[in-house]
Amino acid sequence: MTSPLNVVVIGGVAAGPKTAARLKRIMPEARVTLIDKDRIVSYGACGLPYYVEGLFDDINTLMETPVGVARTPVFFDKVKGFSVRTRTEALAIDRKNRQVRVRNLDSGEEADLPYDKLVIATGGYPFRPPIPGVDLKNVWFMTHPDDARTLVEEIQAQGLKKAVMVGAGFIGIEMAEALKHRGLDVTVVEMVDQIMPGILDKDVATFAAKHLRAKGVKLVLGERVTAIEGDTRAAAVKTDRQKIDADLVVIAVGTRPNDRLARAADLDCMARGGIIINEYCQTSDPNIYAGGDCVVNRYAGKIAGSRLFVALGSTANKHGRIIANHIAGKATPFSGITCTGIVRAFDFTLGRTGLSEQQARNLNMEIETVTWSGPDMPHYMPGSGPFIIKMIASKRDRKLLGVQVAGMGNGAKRIDVSAAVILLGGTLDDVSDVDFGYAPPYSPPIDPLATCAHVLTNKLDGLARGISAFEAKAIIDRGDALLLDVRTPQEFATVQLPYDVVHIPLGALREKSAELPRDRDILAFCKVSMRGYEAQLILNAAGFDRVRFIEGGIIGWPFEVRNLS
Repeated sequence: MTSPLNVVVIGGVAAGPKTAARLKRIMPEARVTLIDKDRIVSYGACGLPYYVEGLFDDINTLMETPVGVARTPVFFDKVKGFSVRTRTEALAIDRKNRQVRVRNLDSGEEADLPYDKLVIATGGYPFRPPIPGVDLKNVWFMTHPDDARTLVEEIQAQGLKKAVMVGAGFIGIEMAEALKHRGLDVTVVEMVDQIMPGILDKDVATFAAKHLRAKGVKLVLGERVTAIEGDTRAAAVKTDRQKIDADLVVIAVGTRPNDRLARAADLDCMARGGIIINEYCQTSDPNIYAGGDCVVNRYAGKIAGSRLFVALGSTANKHGRIIANHIAGKATPFSGITCTGIVRAFDFTLGRTGLSEQQARNLNMEIETVTWSGPDMPHYMPGSGPFIIKMIASKRDRKLLGVQVAGMGNGAKRIDVSAAVILLGGTLDDVSDVDFGYAPPYSPPIDPLATCAHVLTNKLDGLARGISAFEAKAIIDRGDALLLDVRTPQEFATVQLPYDVVHIPLGALREKSAELPRDRDILAFCKVSMRGYEAQLILNAAGFDRVRFIEGGIIGWPFEVRNLS
């Protein structure tokens, strides 16, 4: 009689439990053991900022099933059918003898666990900047339920009032909102001169930063933190330019792949970190799999040789399913990632999928971009929210390469559709052809994503001559252009760009076009620049050949405006 397959899983947060649970469903005879050095397993780390914000009161909710059952070793044994050993650290992998050396952290006892198949799901770890003061009291790294629990407890116990976030990525933005909702004064320090670097392009990030400032978050961009000062607890954050008072500090400057075990076992890893896996999540040893934040992923956009480290719980769970299927003989390859990420920032949704403009240009791609702005629902619907969509496409074959969103509208829906189109290698025409669900509570008759694709198609065809707000501001600052505002008089009386402009409502432009100079560049705009585009076409037809429109209009303008009402 054949012995049951013996599978050992190292790591108990996302990819590990998913692998073990899926494997027992489709291969119930397998003997599966999961080990983790922590005292708890299978917790929702992405929910930590929302506990800090106060959206739910019990931190243990993050370690429970949707019906409130605690995910303990007993739960996994009785309900899922596999063994979980907490407070058990994996020390080394013996590939020749197929065993893992482990230590019980409570007793100190060491033992060898044999395996037929091994799964490394050791996750990532927060980068600790090499600066003085990171070990002071009241300095947190937001990666574990204990971090969120103690932060909330100390805010209440000490009456903490001034928070400094170090890092303006996903966690930095989420925690800034959470702490503002708790009534704290919040400053975010980021060494790059924009929020969410490496995620959003600078123009979209600048638009989003405007909203954060409006919500009372102080942004210190382009400054490097050099120290956290204080005697025994944090009292200030020092940058290369200033000192910022703080009685609590949260450091969120990125995650690194925890590939230590794999490297020690001589498995192939990237020089900059991350275990290399194939489409079935196998490492360079076919009996050892890896998934989650400890690996690097292939980009699904068919860019040769690209491997990316993107730490996401959604990807970790996909890896778990792929690994379990392959071990059980149900090979289902993993297509890779499209770098999809999304975050809530007060009233805004910020998201991105595919390549950023900067990444595409770094890859020497011939691209075109466009920024659209407008409401996510018809203007007459209550709750309609304005937002912007930035779209990047290949000039050669018009394939969709990337999409970014920022604003009050439902950006999540548009990011998800874009991610699917990019995964399947779709074009701008494919975006237009998507059969979007339409009803006024959900979208206009032509979905904003399709409208954005239409504008970008018109731009590629030479019909639409749009420029980004960043390009427009550079031209305006040089004094090289005439600004043409084609909004109604009522709109013009409420908000304006802080420059000298010529105001001619669109309905009067045909009659008054002779009043405009033909020897100057003209930049037309309106609320969202649909009328700006129409103004460009009207003036082109009248013989003006130096006309462009500012993409996104007033709504999408990421810089200051002049409010008159």
